[in-house]
Amino acid sequence: MSQKPKTVEEIYQKKTPIEHVLLRPDTYIGSVQPETRTMYVWCAEKMKMVRKEVTYTPGLYKIFDEILVNAADNKTRDKRMKEIRIDVDIKNSTISVSNDGQGIPVVIHAKENVYVPELIFGHLLTSSNYDDAEKKMTGGRNGYGAKLCNIFSTKFVIETADKKNKKKFRQVYTNNMLKKEEPEIEPFTGEEYTKVTFQPDLAKFSMKRIDDDFMSLIMKRVYDLAGTVGDISVYFNGEKIPVSNFREYIKLFFDNDVEIVYESKGRWEIAYVLGDEQFQHVSFVNRISTPRGGTHVNYIADQIVSAVVEQAKKVEKGLVVRPIQVKANIFLFLNCLIENPAFDSQTKETLTLKQSSFGSKHTLGSKFISEIMKSGIVEKSAYAARAKQTQQLKKTDGHKTSKLRGIPKLDDANNAGTRYAAQCTLILTEGDSAKSLAVSGLSVIGRDNYGVFPLRGKLLNVREATHKQLMENMEINNIKKIMGLQHGKEYATTESLRYGHLMIMTDQDHDGSHIKGLIINMLDHFFPSLLKIKGFLQEFITPIVRATKGSMSRDFFTIPEFESWCETSEGRENGWKIKYYKGLGTSTAKDAKDYFSNLDFHIKEFIPMDSTDRDKIELAFSKKRIESRKVWLKEFVPGTYLDNRVQAISIKNFIDRELIHFSLADNIRSIPNVIDGMKPGQRKIIYCCFKRQLKSEIKVAQLAGYVSEHSAYHHGEQSLCSTIVNLAQDYVGSNNIPLLQPIGQFGTRLQGGKDAASPRYIFTALQPITRYIFREQDDHLLNYLKDDNLMVEPDMYIPIIPMVLVNGSEGIGTGWSTCIPSYNPIDIVDNVKRMIKGLEPEDMMPWYKGFAGECEDLGGGKYRTTGTFELETGKINILELPIGTWTQNYKDFLETLIESGDIKDFREYNTDTKVYFEVIVSKQKVNVPKVFKLSSQISTANMVAFNSKGVLQKYTSPSEILKEFYPVRRDLYVRRKDFLLKKLNVEMTILENKVRFIKEVVADTLKIVKRKSADIVKELTEKEYTKKDNSYDYLLTMSIASLTVERIDKLENESTTKRNEYNTLKNISIEDMWISDLDEFLKHLDLSVKNDDNPRPKRKGRKIKQPVISKEIKNQPQKSSKNKKEKVSVLDSDSDFSHTTVDDSMTSPSHTSKSKGSKPKNSSKSETMPWNRTLLSTDEDD
Repeated sequence: MSQKPKTVEEIYQKKTPIEHVLLRPDTYIGSVQPETRTMYVWCAEKMKMVRKEVTYTPGLYKIFDEILVNAADNKTRDKRMKEIRIDVDIKNSTISVSNDGQGIPVVIHAKENVYVPELIFGHLLTSSNYDDAEKKMTGGRNGYGAKLCNIFSTKFVIETADKKNKKKFRQVYTNNMLKKEEPEIEPFTGEEYTKVTFQPDLAKFSMKRIDDDFMSLIMKRVYDLAGTVGDISVYFNGEKIPVSNFREYIKLFFDNDVEIVYESKGRWEIAYVLGDEQFQHVSFVNRISTPRGGTHVNYIADQIVSAVVEQAKKVEKGLVVRPIQVKANIFLFLNCLIENPAFDSQTKETLTLKQSSFGSKHTLGSKFISEIMKSGIVEKSAYAARAKQTQQLKKTDGHKTSKLRGIPKLDDANNAGTRYAAQCTLILTEGDSAKSLAVSGLSVIGRDNYGVFPLRGKLLNVREATHKQLMENMEINNIKKIMGLQHGKEYATTESLRYGHLMIMTDQDHDGSHIKGLIINMLDHFFPSLLKIKGFLQEFITPIVRATKGSMSRDFFTIPEFESWCETSEGRENGWKIKYYKGLGTSTAKDAKDYFSNLDFHIKEFIPMDSTDRDKIELAFSKKRIESRKVWLKEFVPGTYLDNRVQAISIKNFIDRELIHFSLADNIRSIPNVIDGMKPGQRKIIYCCFKRQLKSEIKVAQLAGYVSEHSAYHHGEQSLCSTIVNLAQDYVGSNNIPLLQPIGQFGTRLQGGKDAASPRYIFTALQPITRYIFREQDDHLLNYLKDDNLMVEPDMYIPIIPMVLVNGSEGIGTGWSTCIPSYNPIDIVDNVKRMIKGLEPEDMMPWYKGFAGECEDLGGGKYRTTGTFELETGKINILELPIGTWTQNYKDFLETLIESGDIKDFREYNTDTKVYFEVIVSKQKVNVPKVFKLSSQISTANMVAFNSKGVLQKYTSPSEILKEFYPVRRDLYVRRKDFLLKKLNVEMTILENKVRFIKEVVADTLKIVKRKSADIVKELTEKEYTKKDNSYDYLLTMSIASLTVERIDKLENESTTKRNEYNTLKNISIEDMWISDLDEFLKHLDLSVKNDDNPRPKRKGRKIKQPVISKEIKNQPQKSSKNKKEKVSVLDSDSDFSHTTVDDSMTSPSHTSKSKGSKPKNSSKSETMPWNRTLLSTDEDD
């Protein structure tokens, strides 16, 4: 039977407000159906809060809560209020809430023509909280509140006493607020109060009575009220609740032994307890319980989480502790007062108001945070992070399978992953060329039990790697898959693996040793049990040097071993042909077959690991052991090497006797020598430039090839090209004195040198000033090294001033790092001259050529460099950036300021050498230094360098470096003078011999013609002529033209000149020689900066005062100040843009270090004085 169609009136209905509330209760009070939830409730038996499963009707709970919050709100209006009383009559299902605060005015509302209490409790959408301009910290907001309780009650009674009007009001509502009795108004002279009594319409909540679960919720809210309102007494059914503040309330949730961290300030009361793997909170906003939290909970919880995450980073490097892992360990209690709070719904379970509108801020105190850190949350969070990471790392595990696909460049053993897997060996090689060598060798022993996998360079140091790095490192993940390794598994045997052995086959150089160490480190960190299995880890050794002589052959597996052999009688014999094997790629296929034909000799097993070995691995690779590593390196005894004649090697011996050589070499490569300021790569380049007398330009790439060939450079030429480029760079913040010329684009301050062109397109040559620093006269006095049987660069150059202070240096080695600032060459020369005079060097300020900012001494070896700016109405002109801040990076930073609203916009007028940003500001006042980051710090706390004896040393000041340098350079002058005197003496003797010889031949007292050569030599010897190069050829090969009077006169004049030079040199002091060199250096020193076009934009109208930038800024030190603030530069805390304020001194690049700023006078001494002459003979006949 079909239903009768609805009429239009039945489809479209209009409901009264009360009917709508009753029809759609979930909109106003939440669900009216019973729900079962786990939540905190009051347990009368235990007299504490317990978390348990309860069944209740949220709507009924809400109407009770509305009346309770109303009572609590009255405390905000009337500070004299002392008590709230709650009474529940379970038998009659009646609840009453009263307070002794200020009563409701018992007067008729002039506009609505009803009594105010009736208006408040009997008319929907009435409230005292509608004025949002008024900041209130109450629970009511939307005008429903108590009316909802009235609507959902069979009986609702309101009583209030108005002391001011001396009246008492009582009114009764029934039938869901649809019926009301006339109010009863009586005279009243007692104390004020307000009381609401109601009988909830239980049928509408699918209930028959107030049950135990609901009573536990009521009691919980009663205790909530006692703990959050403060300074009142709360009574339940006539009994006072034994809680008077929030701290006492919190204790109800725990046993006595729980540590509670509590903090209270202003409108915020906060407590923290270490949670149990699930974030929990008990939170209140204006006494309203917010079980679902909200912005107030996030505001506090996020501060705790952030602090713990930062602390976790410090405790365990590389471990990424995520906020969710920290939050899971927080139990937060929060009681706060918020102005005009906004919630997600009328049920008010979640605060949605933005933090910026709270009306107050609360930053957790350092003591509060410190106590939290002691609670164990960092450890628990880290444990959770590690567990999560372990779970993720297991996804990269390998398994024992006979077939493995998808791993590039793997040559798998035929028996890998089969029942013969324990007999299989995986060979890990250093690169593809080493793999080819191994494959060639396998032709001898077969491929069934041997697999080969090439490593791409150096393995990751897993001990210090982040989880993200580990997950994304395909090399380690591939090794796990190839071997069948499973993360976290303990191995007693290799039965579950695809290979029973792992063999490392690397170059025999320092980097090869490092790769071995990194593999051992990976196994120890993730699979330490494997290193305890005998025979599991092996290495394949090949010679690094082979000496051959006829049919004899000697192989050496370490350089120290070869050097020791060279000192033996056999090694000193002539005829040995030396071949260096710098990599496995040097070996031929025939060599490979020879190696693999003698596996017993070339394969070395690592002895099963013990606790001493593990400590050594950690010493070598853990950042926590930096200080111990320094001691380890200092205790190294030169000549120590690993004896490869033994069959088994302990990990301890490998680290102490082989890997240590890499660490030492790493420091040598990374940290400069204090005397010449150079690292080996730089020294090789300068040596080859001197050797080639590089005055005409050459491509950087070509120079790199020349250096590689002539200085036995054993690393990639790309690295060499980068070093050449760095030596020639001259932008602000790079070199104060570039040693090479930058002919082309060598990089600018725009990107800190990263914008250099390709080495194929740029040219270089020696800077003319370089030879005035590294004197040519000193070349023969240096200690030159030998490599590949080739004489290469000296162990150190000895310049006339310590170049490590001129251009500074940075580097990170093993156990050591360094950061040495740059200083003004003129200041350095002045200090050297002071020391020559026997005076102490003066303090120097860091200095960077072309820097137009300011350098301030902060004390304690710290300095601050600051940029400069101009202020105009509504904008700021940035004219210089602090040292180390590059223009492009700063532009990117300004973009972020636009996004954050700190500035409106900016324009750039920068060049490759000058800075000019025109910034449009959005505020009249702004903290320029803070907002615009116009300062950077320089420190002398980590000035580490190799001293003159080749030992790493930490220097505390530039003066200490000067004192280290001074005696070394002075000693060189002593040796130079001695060498020159001896050379001049030889030259005088040779000239005198020539004159005497010619005269005797002319006088016929020495017959040359028609005599045997042997007879002439015998006579010359008898007449005590001096030999040159052990012969008389310099006399006997003289031309006939030499036998003239003119030639005799010329030689006698030359002899006299030499005699004068000798006497002059003999009488000159070492100090004067040095001062002469210094003056000559200053004469050719040019500290000018490029004269770019002014980057400022052209403007019409009023001229802006321009910065004072001279065409040539010679020898000008940066502005500096010692422990004081000057002018209106970036040291101002707040700058007002309402008027123009320009300080010329801020925009001028002149600065005041200790030098006078004037160009040095030309030296009165000639460049051709004997102590400045190149150590070459001047005689055309020699």
